[in-house]
Amino acid sequence: MDLQQFRTIQSRRSFFRECAGGIGAMALAQLLERDGRGAAVEQNPLAPRKPHFAPKAKNVIFMFMEGGPSQIDLFDPKPELQKWHGQPLPPELTKDLRLAFTKPNAAVLASPRVFTPHGQSGTEFSDYIPHIGSCADDLCLVRSMYTDAFNHHPGQLLLFGGSIQVGRPTMGAWVLYGLGSESQNLPGFVVLSSGVGTSGGSSNWSSGYLPSTYQGVVLRSSGDPVLYLSNPPGVTPGMQRDSLDAIKDLNEEHYAETGDMEIASRIASYELGFRMQMAAPELLDFSKESPETLAMYGVNEDPTRQFATNCLLARRMVERGVRFVMLNHASWDDHTDLNRKLKTHCDTADKPTAALIQDLKQRGLLENTLVVWGGEFGRTPMCEIRNPRDANNAGRDHHPLAYSLFLAGGGIKGGTVVGKTDELCMNVTEDKVHVHDLQATLLHCLGLDHTRLTFHHMGRDFRLTDVAGNVVTKMLA
Repeated sequence: MDLQQFRTIQSRRSFFRECAGGIGAMALAQLLERDGRGAAVEQNPLAPRKPHFAPKAKNVIFMFMEGGPSQIDLFDPKPELQKWHGQPLPPELTKDLRLAFTKPNAAVLASPRVFTPHGQSGTEFSDYIPHIGSCADDLCLVRSMYTDAFNHHPGQLLLFGGSIQVGRPTMGAWVLYGLGSESQNLPGFVVLSSGVGTSGGSSNWSSGYLPSTYQGVVLRSSGDPVLYLSNPPGVTPGMQRDSLDAIKDLNEEHYAETGDMEIASRIASYELGFRMQMAAPELLDFSKESPETLAMYGVNEDPTRQFATNCLLARRMVERGVRFVMLNHASWDDHTDLNRKLKTHCDTADKPTAALIQDLKQRGLLENTLVVWGGEFGRTPMCEIRNPRDANNAGRDHHPLAYSLFLAGGGIKGGTVVGKTDELCMNVTEDKVHVHDLQATLLHCLGLDHTRLTFHHMGRDFRLTDVAGNVVTKMLA
């Protein structure tokens, strides 16, 4: 052995790599196997994984109504409010109430909406959402939701990331981390948006401290569905393939040296992007959808066109194995002019929402697809008037203590109502469901124990439900 050869093995790491038959690699493989992350997963972070137990759902479509739909005007009828209309509530009912903008002594705003029972279950829904009401027997309406945040961004962070702190992995990222994706040619976590923005923005679909391959991929409504998906002029598929192969070889060399999961994520991202160039145009091509299907969603109508397109895309994505689809529709933040604005929102979302549920059901997809519809909190029974000279300008403030959302599909008991609020919809009186409970239940439907779905970061294990959360058995079929 000459001096040069000795120098190549003089470090401990070099000795184990060069002279000990790959002991380090063997030890790493054993550790990864113990954690359920074998070599194949390292090379393909999106490879399907086994759940903790037999799941009822394989996919999730989360229909996020950003801003907070008014439960009092849509899902939770409160005729008792008529007695208080135009008057402040007694101080003992509002002394501990924390509101974003309204004073606790603001006048009560009774709802003018007409509620009627629907389906064999007889669940009452507002006259603003008759199409959703027609799905009553497939829905689990939760009237007892509550949260800890009374402003939009913290509320959305808590709903999707389990904490009001920025930088946590979000619900879709956790699901993808836990189960991988069954789609080889599309992202496992896709985000579709309509309306006017979201307060939380990309923090609602971030991968946080999880590897970046688990973050949501935003599909755009015009141009390339994903930025830079198309090749620039003069670049052929063959040229691109050669470039990707060269980059992959270099990345794999670096990965072999470091074991850095971000490198594996980068390799998987490049390869997925290449496959998406063929898959994405086919996904967006509705020419094979029947005229009846397009009409059912309202794809070619106003005002449903944009949201309906996203709903139909969501169905097409779960058909193709996409694990988590997030539909953001903004904004239901009606501090003013509630009756007119709420009508506009419902005219946009009611028909496509019902069409998605019915379409999934008739295709046999609903039993494997968990659908969630709701916002980050609800609205107050008191009114907010920002223009004192216009009494018809009344809206409702943010209300985190009692609100509604609904679920359908994979593992959820349809035709049921969970929880109750008091006669003024100020507080939950029966079967309180915190957002952490919702998260635990969603993961349970996917075959994941929320206490076991963890990621070691900064010296401890983190999970979506933080240190709380219970599965709500009343929601389950």
